This record gives sequence, structure tokens and C-alpha cells, in this order.
Amino acid sequence: MAGLVSEWTLRLAICGCLLFPVTGAAQGYRPEVMSLNRGEETTYEVFFKWGILMPRAGEARLSFDANSDGSDGLHYRLCFATTRVFDAIYKMRDTLNCYYASDLSLLSAVKYSDEGDYLLTDELTFSYSGNRTVIHSHRYTPTNTKIDTSLVSPSGYVFDMFGMVFYLRTLDWNKLKKDDSMTARVAIGRDLVNVACRYRGRTVIEREQKKYRTHHFMVEIYDEAFEQSKSATEIWIGDDGNHLPIKIRSKLKIGAVEVYCKSTRNLKAPLECLIEGDDL
Repeated sequence: MAGLVSEWTLRLAICGCLLFPVTGAAQGYRPEVMSLNRGEETTYEVFFKWGILMPRAGEARLSFDANSDGSDGLHYRLCFATTRVFDAIYKMRDTLNCYYASDLSLLSAVKYSDEGDYLLTDELTFSYSGNRTVIHSHRYTPTNTKIDTSLVSPSGYVFDMFGMVFYLRTLDWNKLKKDDSMTARVAIGRDLVNVACRYRGRTVIEREQKKYRTHHFMVEIYDEAFEQSKSATEIWIGDDGNHLPIKIRSKLKIGAVEVYCKSTRNLKAPLECLIEGDDL
């Protein structure tokens, strides 16, 4: 079971379902459209789908605001917890923090994992020089260092685990064409993982008697040569000024993870992608 949950956690991370932004290489990725709002808060429900069964596995709460210590910069914070039912199988309490300079260049990303009897910290520190991005990756428990290494990308966008969705949220929809593809690398532990994102066009999705206008993306993990896809995650982002992820689905070896937007507060724009049902 631990292996299944570890894969589930990795897929959530790579698909960016918890929505952390990052920068790119060189001078850093700069948003085409800034759709996030200071003070924004979003709650997501996470489900594990296996055949006709789809139990609620957990809940994630995300906030975006200025640094609480008064320093010049921005702070993304996420808290994730499994439900009581899943606690009995595999308890997870994760806290994630990303810290940015005022120009939205990523300074550091820190994840604290609490799995009951096992505590783990992942720290990524980003620095930029010309076209190079250097990431210091440090993974440790209270008693042992698991990883302490540097990753170097000579060019191209480099994201932390949750950066792809921020990238998608800040694209200019007017410039997108169906089947457009964007490539990047994601820093995970000792590795830089190749990721490609393909735009599938506009679509309407339905959830609990509510319908949403969305933009549909496929995020795929590739081998080193970007030749063979190893897995895929689907992301549906609301078609309005917030560019808010409405649904995310990622296959596992057994079943799938599905994530749905439950509630929002202090969005930048009205939730006009909702075309039927009450506001979130």
C-alpha cells in the first residue's frame, strides 16, 4: 500500500494539482497573464477512483499572499490531509511553502511530510546565471540526510514539483492553438524529469450538477530524449480571468486520482467559467 500511496503523491506533485508556481531558467519564467490574486484561497477535494468506487481521500487548502514577515516577496502555502478513512490506511499531513521575490522568481520550495511515524523534509533552492538554472536539492528526516545534491539545467524552463499548473494558469489563452505543446523539466529529488504539456482545446465539464467552461491540457512525463511518454495527467482550467484549475485526473498503476475544486475566496475575477449551478 505504501508504494501505491507514494506513486499517488508523486503524480499529484508532477501534475501540479496543488498549484505551486515557479520560475523558468535564465532570467526566469515571467507570466503572460497574472491570474492569481493576493489573498486568494482555494480548497480542493481529492478522490481515489477504483472501478465504480470513488472514496474521498483528502482535502487540500491553498493560499497565496505577501510574506507574513513583512519582507518584499510572495508566499504560496498548501496544507493537505487525508480523511479519517484513509488515515487508517496511510495517514498523510503535508505542508508546502514556496517563496518568491517580488518579480516572481522562485527563491525556495519546502515540503514537510508527516506520515504518522515518518517525517520528511524536501528543500529546493533556486539560483540563476545567464541561461543556467542551478537547484540545490536537500531531502532529510530528523535523523538522516537522504539527498544533498545540486541539479543543473543549461537552458529551458525548470519547475519545482508544482510549477506546471502555475505555468498553465498564466498563459495567454488567445495565443493557444489545439495540440500546441510546451516542454520543461521538473526538479524531483536527484532528478530533472522531462515534462511536456499539450493543449487539447476548450471543453465543458460537469461536476455535481454544475457545468464549467474549461481549457483542457495533458501533462506527460517523458524519458531523457522526450521520445517515450511514461504517464499522463489531465487538467481542466476554468475559462475566465482566474485560470483556476477545476478538475485534475491522473492514472495510477491501480485506479486513478481525481481532484476537484470545492470552494474559493478572494479570486481576482468573477468565476464566469461556471455556467450552471451555484457559485463555489
